Amino acid sequence: MNILECGMHRDPVIQAKMAEAGFYLALVLSLPSRNATERMRAWRTLKSWGCAVLRDGVYLLPASDNHRQSLTSLSTEVREAGGQAEVLTIIPDIPDQEKAFRALFDRSEEYAALLNEIAQLDPAFPDVNHLRKNVRGQRKRFAEVAAIDFFPGAARQETEKRLVELERSVDARFSPGEPESKSGKIEILTIADFQKQLWTTRRDLWVDRLASAWLIRRFIDNGARFVWFPPKDTPPMEAIGFDFAGARFTHVGGRVTFEALLASFGLEKNPALRKIARMVHLLDTGEGSSEEAAGFLALFRGMKARLLNDDVLLEEGSRILDDYHLSFSEQEEQP
Repeated sequence: MNILECGMHRDPVIQAKMAEAGFYLALVLSLPSRNATERMRAWRTLKSWGCAVLRDGVYLLPASDNHRQSLTSLSTEVREAGGQAEVLTIIPDIPDQEKAFRALFDRSEEYAALLNEIAQLDPAFPDVNHLRKNVRGQRKRFAEVAAIDFFPGAARQETEKRLVELERSVDARFSPGEPESKSGKIEILTIADFQKQLWTTRRDLWVDRLASAWLIRRFIDNGARFVWFPPKDTPPMEAIGFDFAGARFTHVGGRVTFEALLASFGLEKNPALRKIARMVHLLDTGEGSSEEAAGFLALFRGMKARLLNDDVLLEEGSRILDDYHLSFSEQEEQP
């Protein structure tokens, strides 16, 4: 392998290319044996960052600007504590070496442990609140492992799929009426015919319902009013229903409600909305993930834990979706 000095390649563009090319950062450190406290603190910090151990005193991370800043900061602290530390850039010079480096970051054992714990959680457990607490704990643990899974593969996908299935089963006990996909063609409609309407869906908003309500108010009916009904109740007859069993707008074929609304009102030509639709689809179906979807889910879960009022949840969630739409739109405009 080739080693570059620590001061080189600080340009963000170059660093991005380095990461894509399979470059790595190495922190080479040593601490006086008498300083056990600082040694343990450094080790715990490196472990929390997902560093791989190349050999005693040499720790690896894939090259990125954030990783370089973190390692450089820690190396400064080590030197201030009386130790020695340098951050180097390492270039694997043969394919087998790159493969060996990647293997050091394998998270299969962590995912296997999570899968085992998920399998032991019974969706029919009588104490639903206790069950939900355990499921949230598994989601937190998954997020922690995924955050340091720099080379995700089948193990991560399978674990997330099983976790989403469990979450949906538990959520269904709190929120019956989850729509089943219906067959047939999507109805093509005119936006002008759906102005200043009353819309309704199940309360305790989840991703598809929140995103669909945002889409309705932002792109279809800017005078829309919403009624959130308890899942076991009958929805108000005078309102236009979405995302529940028997609603006018719901899952069609392989499309979730958000996607069906896009198609019905001719909004699929909007590239930014298509990207949001993909994000919503992944989160609602559990068929995969993306960086954008994972980020939105983290924000959404935080809002759900903090906000109990669906009207307030829609207002705050709408601002976040507005930002996603703006960001995706700007990406499309870049040459």
